[in-house]
Amino acid sequence: MRSFIADLHVHSVLSPCGDLLMTPQNIINRSLELGLDMIAITDHNSAENIGVALELAKDTPLTIIPGMEVETVEEIHLICLFDTLDQVLLWQEKVYNSLPDFKNNEEIFGPQLLTDQSDEYMDRVDKLLLTATSLSINDVIKEVRSIGGIAIPSHVDKPNYSIISNLGFIPPDLDAAIFEISSKAKISKVIDKFNTIDNYSFISNSDAHYLQDIKRSMKLYMKAPKVKEVELALKGVNGRNAEIM
Repeated sequence: MRSFIADLHVHSVLSPCGDLLMTPQNIINRSLELGLDMIAITDHNSAENIGVALELAKDTPLTIIPGMEVETVEEIHLICLFDTLDQVLLWQEKVYNSLPDFKNNEEIFGPQLLTDQSDEYMDRVDKLLLTATSLSINDVIKEVRSIGGIAIPSHVDKPNYSIISNLGFIPPDLDAAIFEISSKAKISKVIDKFNTIDNYSFISNSDAHYLQDIKRSMKLYMKAPKVKEVELALKGVNGRNAEIM
């Protein structure tokens, strides 16, 4: 097994709530400064900056996990992680088809920017991304798994956009065993507050919207920087393991 330092929840300038300095190259540079081995770029309901990020990182020791943070019809956020650009773009097509036909209002939500290989702004996404899809939480978990990825309910300890805050409980038939807690949360306090989740595995990430928020969030002991290996490490399978830093 090898150890990998990871932060698997990072937003770029494509997320309207992301800082304008959160360009793919700046994210990569900051991650390398921090000694991260792998990060996931997880913009809201879109993956249009992933291809550029993968190209910019390909000659560095940093692994980019293609990802997305999806908002379900219940207004629950889930981190969706994949191994390949093709997988995440297939998922993006499904998500885009499930979004309402609204245009983004930059004055209210902020710009949704795309960058090029020179890390310059080149375009923007007009479709409103900061909104709920028509997909249920069960739909998301099932569809992501069918493509070869994993879906993890985001920041379950937060008072909004989390499965517990929005539903009040975790459905017993939910096909998910891994939950994310926010970077400043303590697992013991989360379990004490929500005793229904004490049998699950946990991941912690920065949910970075600013460069200074990116952090050494997790240490994963696994064979390779792959999504399936991440899942096995978080579940502690066959000698793999995970530690919140």
